[in-house]
Amino acid sequence: MPAKPESKPRNPKVKPKESSKKVDRKKTAPSTKVAARKPAPSFVRPADHAATATPTARVLDQPVFAQPQPTADPTVFRVVHPSDDAAYKEIDKLNAEHKLFPLPFPAPRGGVEPQLSLTSVLGDNTAAIDRITAAGQLVFHALGDCGNTTGPATQNEVADKLTADFNESNPAEVPQFALMLGDVVYSFGEGKYYYDQFYEPYRDYPAPILACAGNHDGMVSPEAHATSLAAYLRNFCAQTFTVTPEAGGLSRTAQIQPGVFFTFEAPFVRVLVIYSNTLEDPGVISDPHIGDSQLAFLDAALKRVKAEKFTGALLIADHHPPYCAGGHGSSSAMLAQIDQVCSANGVWPHAFLSGHAHNYQRFTRTRNADGTQIPYIICGNGGHGLIKLAARGAAAIRAPQVLQAKSATTDLVVLENYDDTNYGYLRLVVTATQLRIEYHSASDGPTSKAPNDYVTVGLADRQIAHFVAADMGRPQAAVAARALMRRQQS
Repeated sequence: MPAKPESKPRNPKVKPKESSKKVDRKKTAPSTKVAARKPAPSFVRPADHAATATPTARVLDQPVFAQPQPTADPTVFRVVHPSDDAAYKEIDKLNAEHKLFPLPFPAPRGGVEPQLSLTSVLGDNTAAIDRITAAGQLVFHALGDCGNTTGPATQNEVADKLTADFNESNPAEVPQFALMLGDVVYSFGEGKYYYDQFYEPYRDYPAPILACAGNHDGMVSPEAHATSLAAYLRNFCAQTFTVTPEAGGLSRTAQIQPGVFFTFEAPFVRVLVIYSNTLEDPGVISDPHIGDSQLAFLDAALKRVKAEKFTGALLIADHHPPYCAGGHGSSSAMLAQIDQVCSANGVWPHAFLSGHAHNYQRFTRTRNADGTQIPYIICGNGGHGLIKLAARGAAAIRAPQVLQAKSATTDLVVLENYDDTNYGYLRLVVTATQLRIEYHSASDGPTSKAPNDYVTVGLADRQIAHFVAADMGRPQAAVAARALMRRQQS
């Protein structure tokens, strides 16, 4: 395999004036409701793959996901996370003086359009791919801003409910992977916190986990001599299935993403993962400091979608949201660059997933050009401290509400729904004809299977649609039961 590119040295350069906002560092209040772990499904890798604590990485021939046996939730962190106030004070000063720039990042493996498939992530398990295709649908998770610095309670709450989704009577409903939407580890993506904020809470999650890089994954403390993205690249962009030192003796192998941007392919879906860099606001995917490699990537990926006549769901995923009603600002310039590439190719995503704002927000964008509808969804309440949409002391925002009115030059954008009081995640269901995105609140507990919010998009007409649910056979069973009762009563 090609050699892993070296990370460019970090350092705070100056960023655009649009970002003078203070860095969010709201502390997380401990959750009072922590769900119990569910038994791990039968397809968890056997114990002979389990890792042992070692100062160096260990290479395996196959990926490993969950522990061989489920274990109890942690109650304390292995490594105490001290206050980052001093570092943030320096960052706030640099922000106020407009002296922070986006940081450069290493070029991914794989050329202009790096590609990764679910088949590869599963260790070339083509049988698993065949089962998904035969079932006619793919299910996966997405969530962002998962790491916590004060304790494991909220991380446990979310991870327990995610893991409970593997307890399904219908195998087609079982999730096949999770995609984190950035900010996996706070506050500066340090390797020493990966165990407590990533490996430990997801020790019983029995499937691959991929991750967009968030601003906190790439930020570097002004008080540290470190390299931007170093731990993220080691744990999510490994060249082989490797147990890293950050795993702390747990079994999960590092992910084999080609870099911070890539196309991820699975049955019925393609996800274009991009890196919106290290600024608090706005997200940046192209500027003079980092170049335009991501615009070239998007262009190549969309050209291939068009050339191959791909009919599945097309998603774009990053950390900074294009639209945001509270907790952070919208990244309008970034969206304009993405729109330009989409317009030039005549190919648009069916949905756009982000994190960054520590809450859940769902928008519908109706394009003037053709009336097609695109959900833009923020799911940044994966475990870090929650942030209200409304300013302190202000009345709560009522939804639905127009965020951007339709005009000759702007599309209609509506805030359809939100949740800024609970932790949660997305569950996505993709078939040959539809994309369904569900939001599940972790506070509902691991036994709840009903979503708190959802949206469905038709893949062909790109309109918000009614979901065509799977037939479980229960209506027919009810008819048969009533007929039997009538016969018994006659």
